[in-house]
Amino acid sequence: MNPPSLPGDPLRTTKKITWCPSCPDNMILESSQKAIESLIKQGHKRESFAMTCGVGCHGKIFDYLNISGLYGLHGRAIPLAIGIKLGNPNLNVIAFAGDGDTYSEGMAHFIHACRFNPDITLIVFDNQSFSLTTGQATPTSQLGFKTKSEPLGEFNQPLNPIHLALSANATFVARCNARDLDHTQQTIEAAIKHKGFSFVEVIQDCMVFNLETNGKDDRMYKIPKPQKLSRALKLARQFDYNQSETKIPLGIFYQTHRNTLYEEWPQLQNLKKKRISWKQLKR
Repeated sequence: MNPPSLPGDPLRTTKKITWCPSCPDNMILESSQKAIESLIKQGHKRESFAMTCGVGCHGKIFDYLNISGLYGLHGRAIPLAIGIKLGNPNLNVIAFAGDGDTYSEGMAHFIHACRFNPDITLIVFDNQSFSLTTGQATPTSQLGFKTKSEPLGEFNQPLNPIHLALSANATFVARCNARDLDHTQQTIEAAIKHKGFSFVEVIQDCMVFNLETNGKDDRMYKIPKPQKLSRALKLARQFDYNQSETKIPLGIFYQTHRNTLYEEWPQLQNLKKKRISWKQLKR
């Protein structure tokens, strides 16, 4: 059962938004909603969309975006999304997650989703900190980042999720700037349309924690179109997630076709063909 909608806005709930007023999470919500609205205008039904969330500031989107779904444990947004898709392959399933839960507790799920190619979309809110729990370092935090839990500074090199996804054979890999609402909307829409595992990293500031990583907009530029894998890998290495003057490419790095997880299983192909779920299958 869906929560009440705002009058005249069926995709937004009546829940009060409790993100920090200037947090880019608000912008990602807006871009995601506009992407879904655009797809509904193209013939999709609101009931055909479902979402999952992990634990983190990003997870509050579950309360504000009025589509069905499951609110999961930390790092478990991806397996929940795969489970929903296996239960009903006709759904457009979106997993919302943060850099903390995706690349720490959820790392194995992330890598294997790239391998298995389930037809889901993963949108990662990346502010390079565990902001919900007062700013600890995540796997994408920069070298030297000092926190209450690491007063001497982060010793480890940050992970490069774009490069990792490409290396793990993801079929759609993209990056956006949360402040660029139109570009983020267009990228999310393209990701949902893509048949296969779509990974969209959204770079965002945190207005309270890890302030030294903020304000990277002047280093960002857009890739005009998806690249060949070798070129995409090279572009992925341009931004190392540290405090430097390196350029930060945005856009769709790579897109290719490979059989999705449901296409490998005749039982799931049957559900897709009949446009039904397992629950509706006559035995």
